[in-house]
Amino acid sequence: MPRKLSHIAPDWWDYTTLDDEIVNDAARLTEKDMAQLSRPGFAVKFYDTLEDFYLAEALEYIAAWRRATPDNPVGICGPIGPTEQLPLVARLVNELGLSLANAHFWGMDEWLGADGREVSMAHPLSFEKADRELCFNRIEPSLAMPEANLHFPRADVSEYVKSWDGVCCAVMQGGQGDIKHWAFNDPLRREGAHADAPPSPEEYRQLGTRIVELHPVTLAQNARTSGGGNITMVPAKAITVGPVETWKAQKVSIWHAGTHDNPLGQRLTALMISKGLADSAVPMSLLADHPNVQFNYFRGGLGSCEVEMH
Repeated sequence: MPRKLSHIAPDWWDYTTLDDEIVNDAARLTEKDMAQLSRPGFAVKFYDTLEDFYLAEALEYIAAWRRATPDNPVGICGPIGPTEQLPLVARLVNELGLSLANAHFWGMDEWLGADGREVSMAHPLSFEKADRELCFNRIEPSLAMPEANLHFPRADVSEYVKSWDGVCCAVMQGGQGDIKHWAFNDPLRREGAHADAPPSPEEYRQLGTRIVELHPVTLAQNARTSGGGNITMVPAKAITVGPVETWKAQKVSIWHAGTHDNPLGQRLTALMISKGLADSAVPMSLLADHPNVQFNYFRGGLGSCEVEMH
């Protein structure tokens, strides 16, 4: 029997196609309940202030890059949402005098323009532009990462994919979008072989870095968080790091400040990962099968799923 249609976009898969019991169970979770979702391979951590939250996120960069040597280069794959950690990373590198000569960085994703190419840094929403302006351009030249060690996704993904070979990715950081993705690993359209059921977790995890069509919710969210609500400026497609590369990372660290996903979403994916409920309609839930995942929460951004009229 086919699963129910999405409440949001009937031509797509998303979390609203789940059994209502899973969603309702997630909505009932208190902060105490969420702390108890930790299990071997999945840690849940809370921070009392945004200062502590973003500093901890920035320190993951420093810890990874400190491990890098000429014989064993080490890198981190980082998100654009959130971005508040990026200036802190640059300041820490400069204050500590940390040479990034053997360190690497992978951008998680980038927009695809109407011409079929990655957008240039002239595009106001360019992720590469944000990474460089908020972090890498602020690092002292004597400490800076070699340009060859900065890896940003391109429409021709071959060089980006190759860059993952021979370099240890200590941490893949991410945020969580309203559609429950990391990077732009959105749910797929409800069509063809996936008309009645979304791809199996095993099938979805075979996806590598690729060009993707974005779920309507993702377009709306990026307009809200980055474009002042102007959805017409948000490209409909993007290039994203895939599960194949994600499973090469020694650790996946997801940061919930309460800015990107809502109270229900912050609870739902933690519940599904904790209980091993992997479902590609909720892409983040596929991390249930990764050996080392940590969810980081700002207490003040966790919110409540109680009904409150505004």
